[in-house]
Order: sequence, then structure tokens, then C-alpha cells
Amino acid sequence: MCPFCYIGKRKFELALQNFPHKSVVEVEWKSFQLNPDLATDPNKKTLDYLAEIKGCSLEHAKSMSDNVSKIAKSVDLHYDLENAVVANSFDAHRFLHLAKYHGLQNAAEERLFAAYFTEAKNTADHETLIQLGVDIGMNAEETREMLTSSDFSMDVNRDIQEAVEIGIKGVPFFVLDRKFAISGAQESSVFLNALNELWNEKESA
Repeated sequence: MCPFCYIGKRKFELALQNFPHKSVVEVEWKSFQLNPDLATDPNKKTLDYLAEIKGCSLEHAKSMSDNVSKIAKSVDLHYDLENAVVANSFDAHRFLHLAKYHGLQNAAEERLFAAYFTEAKNTADHETLIQLGVDIGMNAEETREMLTSSDFSMDVNRDIQEAVEIGIKGVPFFVLDRKFAISGAQESSVFLNALNELWNEKESA
């Protein structure tokens, strides 16, 4: 749900495309909730929510939203933040862990980002999540059974606890080989330099 996470994903992917050893890089997504107590409200305007949490006017909230959309456009992402649905992300994180079990985590992450930021879908709605799963090749009934249970709740909470333990307070946050940490949606050159430095370090070890 953090707009800079999708932007950061694109910038990291661009770096990865230019990394000579990209075939050996494995990407693993971790769960993190910026607002775990957020109540899903499809009828609430995102700008109203943004103004509330930032303590600012609607005009300022729209200005911030427009600025983020411009940044997204610079990496070929087209945001529709004004129509994005205010939604709790816990079940979406459980959905991602199910996708990870089937080796589809990255595809699921991409599909979720697009659904939330560009298609204004309610990513807390179970039927929506089931369809997103079908879109990437997941079994609809398996996804439905998971969502109506508490499966993967411990996995989500474990990821969040791990983030707390290493001091992560915001996202996006990238950890490379548990050695390099990059906070924020940095330029792709930052990621590429870190990947190259880490590789050179391993080669000389």
C-alpha cells in the first residue's frame, strides 16, 4: 500500500537488468504493515484518509498524491491514487505467503501493486484476492480456503517482528544478502552499485 514500494520495485528491477550476475539473485518479499489497525473502508476517499493521517488539508493531500504519481510515471507506472481503496493489508500479505509457497511470490506482488495503485481494486476483499491469484496461475479454491482460515498469519507476524528487530520503521527497505541495507525508493544506480560491491566482495573473499 506504500506507493514508494512499487516505485522502489521498478527501480530495483532496472538495476537488476543491468547486473551481470542477475541469474543468481533471488528476491524474497517480506511482510510489513505501516498501519496494522487500519479498517478497510471502500467508501472512504483516499485523499480524505491521507489528509487525516498527515494532519493536512485536502488540497495539500492532493498535491502530495500528484507528486507521487509524477514520480511513478518516471518509471512507467500510472497511479490512480485518488480512487485507491482504503484497505487493511493483512490478508493480502497472507495471500503473498501462499503465492510464495507456490513459487509465485514476485508475480503476486506485482499483481497486487497493479491492482491497488493503477486499478483501484479493494485488495482486502477476498474475492478480489482470489481473482488476482487466478490471474497469475494460483488455484481459486485453495486461495479461498486459505483466506477463510488463519493460515500464514504467523508467517506475516514473523516477518513484521523480524523488521522490528533489525530496526525497520518504514518501507521500502531492501536488505542484500543480510549485509547491505538500502532505505527508500533510491535511484537504480544505488541498487546496482550495491549489487556490484556485494558481488566483488564475495569474489575476493
